[in-house]
Amino acid sequence: MTFSYDTRSPASIRSHEMPADRTTEQSARDSSLDYAELGPEQVLQAIEHFGFSVDGHLLALNSFENRVYKVGLVDADSVVVKFYRPNRWSDAQILEEHQYSTALVEAEIPVIAPLEIESRAIETSQPQTLLRHKDYRFAIFPCIGGRAPDLENHDQLKQLARLLGRLHMVGAEHPFTDRPALDIDTFGRQPRQFVLHSGVLPHELIPVYEALTQDLLDNIASNYERAGNPDLIRCHGDCHAGNLLIGSSGPHIVDLDDARMAPRIQDLWMLLPGEGDDLDATLTVILDAYTEFSPFDARELHLIEALRTLRIIHYYAWLAKRWNDPAFPIAFPWFNSQRCWEEHILALREQAAKLYEPPPRWMR
Repeated sequence: MTFSYDTRSPASIRSHEMPADRTTEQSARDSSLDYAELGPEQVLQAIEHFGFSVDGHLLALNSFENRVYKVGLVDADSVVVKFYRPNRWSDAQILEEHQYSTALVEAEIPVIAPLEIESRAIETSQPQTLLRHKDYRFAIFPCIGGRAPDLENHDQLKQLARLLGRLHMVGAEHPFTDRPALDIDTFGRQPRQFVLHSGVLPHELIPVYEALTQDLLDNIASNYERAGNPDLIRCHGDCHAGNLLIGSSGPHIVDLDDARMAPRIQDLWMLLPGEGDDLDATLTVILDAYTEFSPFDARELHLIEALRTLRIIHYYAWLAKRWNDPAFPIAFPWFNSQRCWEEHILALREQAAKLYEPPPRWMR
C-alpha cells in the first residue's frame, strides 16, 4: 500500500514489553534522554518533512515503550505516527516487523500495517515504511477505530481465534532472521539478571528473589520439555485484548512492535480467563476455531503458566529498566517501593504452585 497524502483512520498502539536488543547498562543509563528532544513541535515537523500538511491537531496515545500520536492532516484523515524508542530495535528488526505486517495484509488478514511513503525527502526512489527525521525513526499508520473485544462473548472469541489462526498460517511460512525469540532466556534469565544487578530491588529481598526466580526458571524449562519444546513461529508476541480491536467490519490486529519467534500458544493464552470452571470450555472454543486454519499441538498447553510467569518476570524488569524515563513514574506511581517488590515476589510464589498444576483441557 502506497501513501499519497490520503490516509484512513485510530489504532491505539501500545507496548508493554521490555527492550530486546539493548544492554542493561545502556538501558539503565540513558532511558531518561530517549525522548528528550521530541516535543509536539518536533513531531509535527517530522510529518511535514515528508510532505504532509498538518492541521495542528496532535493527540498523544497510550504508549510507553514508544511515543505514539494521532496527527490531524489538512484535507485528509488523521494518521497515527509511532516514534520508535532509540536503540531498542535495529533498522533491520523494525523493517522485518513491517515486512511481516505487509505479508499479512497481502494475505487479506486485517492488520494495521505501516504506510509506504513516497516523498522527495526520501533518498531512494522506492516507497519507505521506516522514516527518519533528525535523531528519530518513525512510521506512519492509518488511523482505524475499534473497541476492545468482549472475551466472555464466545462468538467474538471464535472470530479472534480464527483471525490468529490465519495470522499463524503466514507466520509459519518462514522465520524472522533479525528479531529475537520470546523464550526463557529473553523473558526470564536476562530480565532476572537486570533486576538483580540494577540496584532497584531492596537489599533484603535479593536472596529471596534470586532463589525464587531460579527455581521458577528451572520449572519453566521442565514445562517446555513437557510441551515437547515446540517449534517457534512468527507471532504477534503481545496479543492482549488491547491489541485486538473490533471494528465495523469485524476484528483487526494492531501493534506488531513486539512480534517475535514464539510458540503458537503465546498469541492465544491471553484470551483465556485466569481460572474458573469455564476455563476448559473457553479454551475449547478458542482452539476449535483456531484449528480451522492452523494446526495446534495440545502439548503446548503446558506452556500457559510458564509463559505467564515469564511475562510477570519480564514486566517488572521492563518497568525497572525504564524507570528513568520521566513518563514512567507518572504512569506507574505504585512501582519501585518495598511493598511493590514484596507483592511481586508473592505473585511469583503463586505462579510457582501453578507451574505444577495440570494444564487446562481441550475438550475435543
